[in-house]
Amino acid sequence: MPNTSGRPSRPSAGHTRRPFSSNSAAKTGGERRSYSARPSTDGEHRSHSARPSTGARTGGYSRGGSSSSSRGGYSGGRSSGGGRSFGGNRGGGGGRGRGRVMSTFDVSKFINLNPAKPVTEAPYQAKHTFNDFGLDAHLAAAIADMGLVTPSPIQDQVIPLILEGNDVVGLAQTGTGKTAAFLVPVIHKTLKERGRQTLILTPTRELAIQIEQEFRRLTPRMNLFSTVCVGGMNIRPQISGLRRKNQFIIGTPGRVQDLIDRGHIKPGGITTVIFDEADRMLDMGFIHDMREILKDIPDERETLFFSATMSKSVEGLVHEFLRKPITVSVRKTDITSSVTQDVVRYEHHNKFDTLVSLLKTEEFTRVIVFGAMKHSVEKLSLELVHAGIKADAIHGNKSHVQRQRALKNFKDGRVQVLVATDVAARGIHVDDVSHVINYDLPGTYEDYVHRIGRTGRSDKSGKALTFVPA
Repeated sequence: MPNTSGRPSRPSAGHTRRPFSSNSAAKTGGERRSYSARPSTDGEHRSHSARPSTGARTGGYSRGGSSSSSRGGYSGGRSSGGGRSFGGNRGGGGGRGRGRVMSTFDVSKFINLNPAKPVTEAPYQAKHTFNDFGLDAHLAAAIADMGLVTPSPIQDQVIPLILEGNDVVGLAQTGTGKTAAFLVPVIHKTLKERGRQTLILTPTRELAIQIEQEFRRLTPRMNLFSTVCVGGMNIRPQISGLRRKNQFIIGTPGRVQDLIDRGHIKPGGITTVIFDEADRMLDMGFIHDMREILKDIPDERETLFFSATMSKSVEGLVHEFLRKPITVSVRKTDITSSVTQDVVRYEHHNKFDTLVSLLKTEEFTRVIVFGAMKHSVEKLSLELVHAGIKADAIHGNKSHVQRQRALKNFKDGRVQVLVATDVAARGIHVDDVSHVINYDLPGTYEDYVHRIGRTGRSDKSGKALTFVPA
């Protein structure tokens, strides 16, 4: 396909690319793909500078008359002085055969007893309504039927840029309407040119399914088709779905690459590629699959890139995959400054009892508990149920149906506690989570930030507790 865009062509697959400026997941290049499409989040050792705590040096949780340390914290046994570092937990999340590299954290990073109060900002003044975008009449009617009139900030700024044909980088957190921000303009283009095909890549199957659900709400009776291609589910129905003409293919990189290798996805016909939560795909070691997928897609493609963060490694991906992109950022205040954070000190013999005591406290109404490994998450969930706590678990060893059931039970309030691994929790978007508990330390500080971001969403307050040995 000739390049008619006037923009420089992307380098070929054999071109020497700019190296990442950090120890990124690009090192996974020679590893074998797994149908699970859930590569391990282990294997990276990252060095993080200590961030000074903004919290007070007293306070926190105490039990049984034990005194808190000078840094605060729930004291499950004897008190421990602050400033000590603890290693991350081994194992977890596997699929690519690498063990977890021990990570260390300064305890002070987990303490913020005086979170920043939500800043009352002037309401965003949208420059457009959805009617101003000149959308296809059927799409405009579907948006109106959903009760949408004024676009969110990311939608207001990104939709016109995509309609104009630009490569776009959208920096936005969950809950900002970013899914519709890329679906609406691409659906419009597809209705005008039905030969188009869009590939949407996501880090988890839950997120892929959520995107397809949004796609279906936006395209009733429009004769547009989509197939979800994700690991952890039977590949045969996905192959069957790909036999028809799909305008949208939504999937995880590992499974999509497997289907390309089998000849069921033809990369030469793809006109648009969308990366959603690209930072997490990089963290999870998908970089090799992402490169392999893109190398056979025409250079004239449209590429859209959405991420919650813009690290040096993410900047490397933008430089590698996009052409003259326009960046739009609607990121809010750093979550680490707006969520109350503290540590829970425990003796090894009473760690579980300490957790149960917390969960039986009235304020712990809807709680996500993070564990390091799939088998330990399942075991912890069962032990909590045995202790009288309504709990369920979500992790990679569960089937898709089991994971969706556990998530629905948590969203509907039938269970108080959801025990999760980092990878599985990436698809969790639940409002009114009162607490996040790091029962096992995360592998990286970025994982810690992603975890605590599950509480304190929108303008609500939230609390995060991290278990550390006394």
